[in-house]
Amino acid sequence: MHENKLANRLAKEKSPYLLQHAHHPVEWHPWCDEAFERARKEDKPIFLSIGYSTCHWCHVMAHESFEDEEVAAVLNKYYVSIKVDREERPDVDNIYMGVCQAMTGQGGWPLTIIMTPSKEPFFAGTYFPKKDSWGRAGLLDILGKIADLWQKDREHIYDISRRVTEAVKKTGETRPGELGEYVLDEAFKQFSARFDDEFGGFGSAPKFPASHNLIFLLHYWKNSGEERALEMVEKTLDCMARGGIYDHIGFGFHRYSVDRWWLVPHFEKMLYDNALIAMAFLEGYQAAGNKKYKEVAEEVFNYIERDMTSPEGGFYSAEDADSEGVEGKFYLWTHEEVKNILGDEKGRLFCEVYDITPQGNFEGKNIPNLIKYKAGRPPYEAYLANTSEAAPRAVDLIEELKDCREKLFNERGKRIRPHKDDKILTSWNGLMIAALAKGARVAGNEKYTFMARKAADFIFSKLVREDGRLLARYRDGEAAIPAYLDDYAFLVWALLELYETTFDAGYLKKALEMNRQMLDLFWDEEKGGLFFYGKDGEELLFRPKEIYDGAIPSGNSVAAYNMLKLSRFTGDQSLEEHARRIFKAFAGEVMLHPSAHSFLLTALQFALGASKEIVIAGVSDADDTEKMIQKIRSRYLPDTVVLLHPAGNAGRNIRELIPFIKDMKPLEGKATAYICENFACLPPVTNMDEIERVLL
Repeated sequence: MHENKLANRLAKEKSPYLLQHAHHPVEWHPWCDEAFERARKEDKPIFLSIGYSTCHWCHVMAHESFEDEEVAAVLNKYYVSIKVDREERPDVDNIYMGVCQAMTGQGGWPLTIIMTPSKEPFFAGTYFPKKDSWGRAGLLDILGKIADLWQKDREHIYDISRRVTEAVKKTGETRPGELGEYVLDEAFKQFSARFDDEFGGFGSAPKFPASHNLIFLLHYWKNSGEERALEMVEKTLDCMARGGIYDHIGFGFHRYSVDRWWLVPHFEKMLYDNALIAMAFLEGYQAAGNKKYKEVAEEVFNYIERDMTSPEGGFYSAEDADSEGVEGKFYLWTHEEVKNILGDEKGRLFCEVYDITPQGNFEGKNIPNLIKYKAGRPPYEAYLANTSEAAPRAVDLIEELKDCREKLFNERGKRIRPHKDDKILTSWNGLMIAALAKGARVAGNEKYTFMARKAADFIFSKLVREDGRLLARYRDGEAAIPAYLDDYAFLVWALLELYETTFDAGYLKKALEMNRQMLDLFWDEEKGGLFFYGKDGEELLFRPKEIYDGAIPSGNSVAAYNMLKLSRFTGDQSLEEHARRIFKAFAGEVMLHPSAHSFLLTALQFALGASKEIVIAGVSDADDTEKMIQKIRSRYLPDTVVLLHPAGNAGRNIRELIPFIKDMKPLEGKATAYICENFACLPPVTNMDEIERVLL
């Protein structure tokens, strides 16, 4: 970075990504009216570059081109240049990524767009080297040709921009229809056809966790009894947990694997990935009973608490793949290094178990992994099988390996860490709060409840405007940017999980309030579904609606799921009708490729399946009430909502919120479960064995 250069307009921004470019010789603007007004006034096209602070190829293009005086001179003379952090402005990124995909057939970051001062694009691409290289057009050549075309054949440019804009608007139009159980079966078939039976996951390299796909399959298994759905999830969780995509030294998952067997990751760590992965492992533990899955989720939470939590309780966004300009350097080990740190005997043990060799498994160095061990067989057993040591040493070896990891972790802490993107995003925090709240129920760890509560308190104290409008981003004491659909949907999800963990009626009340605000700001009354940005947001080329469940579930998918749960909690059928209209609005698109919409289909399973609503009436903290709660939590019941109606004055808040539960009281002074299934209510139950039978 050119720290000796005068700062450009990005120096006043809060985004870590924009600040990385604040001393470039390029005269960058943030996305603002001033930039577009200047472009109109000076009759120049807009050069738009979109990325994020932990993006490897964004760093490469910045170093090659945006720090370069020659490139900067061309940009400054012929263009008005705008930098956008995709994580701060997902609305801008959403639209122009669609442009890039429509024009080139692919997308990614850094995203490069050239457009008119009216925001209409006519050129799109991703990473470009400074000069032509290996058949790839160079940025200097592109900029020169377009600047010349802008002067000599403006009408041609306007014609392209009009056609591109019209085409992209059409891609954003929804295709209504009706979704039924057949689409769930078709999604399962698509996942099954793409499943890698040897290494888990779907397709070949690169492999992404896509945890919401696994969650869909778990729910599908539970509803259909299709064993292959569970087997695909178990195989994938096992392989991911053993692979190099998992940080065996410091915990947490990297972004994705560049190979089929999960060995070599793209080393950045994202908050949203770790939240969704933790959820998948927790549900996997509930479904399959494999304690290793619970342990992995707990280790993810340890990583989040240690490295990704702000003093105020919010969660940071990401950690970079690079340190000292080298991708993965922070995480790699040589054989000699490990032996020197651990000594000969423990070094031999660790190297044998975690695949650390003199020649290395990645560019001459080593990524610790357990890939060579079969699922269900702990590494120490395999190690002992190849030695003359007695099996009773197994417990000692578990502790020795733990001690080795801790020593290596402490030694790794002396290295230069990757950059941390310390902005706090409402949407991604919502996902982590939901994961922690679920983790508190499943793992029985109150620490996770505390972390989830503190983060929720942070959002409501720091990321809500005086008028009650939710905001999207907090950093360095400043909250800004009106929240998007994802912020609302993921926060409501978090509040619902917090309610079911704590039975604090305040969270359910807040979830209903946020959901009402979301519908007011984003709902399309004419065609159904929710727009990506609010009616009070900046007007862009058009208002997109997103339904594709990509790296994270779409806001519409999560909103549908939330409203179904809220309807079951409260009896408000209008919320279920909103969810039904979401299914109807996007049905045509979903039917084209069901497995690309796995979280929406998880919501559809909830709508179509035999969901249960359980109200527990009893004295809070009484033994029989707690036993009843724990009995229900010990089962995998993904399509079940649970309400607690505390006896007496303690239940006043929940009765005010949900009046119909006032008549659901403890019978004969005992904790009582009122269970309804598939819109029919069963007789109240006080006997634990009877509850067990009903829950089967």
